[in-house]
Amino acid sequence: MTKPNETLIRNARLVLTMDDAGSEIPNCDILMRDGVIVEVGQGLSSAGQVLDAAGCLVTPGLVNTHHHLYQSLTRAVPGGQDALLFGWLQTLYPIWSRFGPEEMYVSAQVGLAELMLSGCTLTSDHLYLYPNGSRLDDTIAAAADIGMRFHPTRGSMSIGESDGGLPPDSLVEDERAILEDCIRVIDAHHDASDGSMCRVGVAPCSPFSVSRDLMRDAAVLARDKRVMLHTHLAENDEDIAYSLEKFGCRPGQYAQDLGWTGDDVWHAHCVKLDDQEIDLFARSGTGVAHCPCSNCRLGSGIAPVRQMRDAGVKVGLGVDGSASTDAGNLVLEARQSMLLQRVSLGADAMSAREALRIATRGGAEVLGRDDCGQIAIGKRADLAIWDMNGIEAAGNWDTAALLLAGPTQVRDLFIEGRRVVASGQITSIDLSKTIARQNAMALALSDG
Repeated sequence: MTKPNETLIRNARLVLTMDDAGSEIPNCDILMRDGVIVEVGQGLSSAGQVLDAAGCLVTPGLVNTHHHLYQSLTRAVPGGQDALLFGWLQTLYPIWSRFGPEEMYVSAQVGLAELMLSGCTLTSDHLYLYPNGSRLDDTIAAAADIGMRFHPTRGSMSIGESDGGLPPDSLVEDERAILEDCIRVIDAHHDASDGSMCRVGVAPCSPFSVSRDLMRDAAVLARDKRVMLHTHLAENDEDIAYSLEKFGCRPGQYAQDLGWTGDDVWHAHCVKLDDQEIDLFARSGTGVAHCPCSNCRLGSGIAPVRQMRDAGVKVGLGVDGSASTDAGNLVLEARQSMLLQRVSLGADAMSAREALRIATRGGAEVLGRDDCGQIAIGKRADLAIWDMNGIEAAGNWDTAALLLAGPTQVRDLFIEGRRVVASGQITSIDLSKTIARQNAMALALSDG
């Protein structure tokens, strides 16, 4: 007899559900079938696969709401290590202009694998440059091959240096071609159904790299196609100064004027939002991707996450690109978020539990995924299993306080009920070969 397509996680020390009640269940079993959680409780049985989780914490898979996966190929570039945002971009643009489809695919797989090992089961990606025949399809293929639940966004830049923009002219695109390719990618890859493994968004890069017309037209297109919108906003003081000089208003007002607020929109960073902008985002249902490590690395500041959450703004976490954080570990990002709110506002400003909720259900809400981000019957079987028996958690009195004392890499990870990390190893690709390919590409780029 063929075994049913199900897996039982048995005897977890503690399950953090992130359900509406915030339930924490000790000595718990979880039964997954056909990609869905079907039972949560004690003493469950299964004729399928059984995985012992004794001594382990189980959480929903973490959700990453902002990334530039291609940047995993340009970590710690010397000319950008100590630069502010605009200077950092100007250092890296010429290097990125030499990428092609293979660089996009391999760098995406490395970035996705790094996320998986840190407990991430769903990630967005913001790809806004397409040199040498690159397409969003390259990263979509990488995610499908490794088994990641994916929300890629078709980014774009249309204002180059010759027109007063920041990127070199070689990396910008014609705006009509941008919109046509958005339609192509959505039609080819977007799946709006529950349990979707790929949803596509529309994402002009930033107010300083695209025109007002493209921002407005992108919003119209996205709503016609019923997909989400994403961009960078209010990232640092330079960003605010640019908006005031070029548009005569703050970034929040600019976004609102062009149709870039609403529950189908999320903005990355938002470090410099003021009280009125926070209120606007709360009233409109606009989401925020908080990227604490990148904001520290580039000296952008500390985002007002406590204020945003208290006002009712949807907040998720983002690791941002690996060229501005030099890492892509989402559980460490959650810890950094907690620590920054504490250093800014006091030790009671954010608990470990709240930061972990932002990293799971918070991110799912930002991406419009009510089928993900929690452990409950009927939700997708995206689960992270953390072994609390190792040295990082030795002496830990509170299993739920993963961000205070616990491992930063998962033991096992399930996406859509499939075990994509087993005993700390990626199961779907030969990661060592992929890393070797990336290292060879990085060497070639540095010699170029």
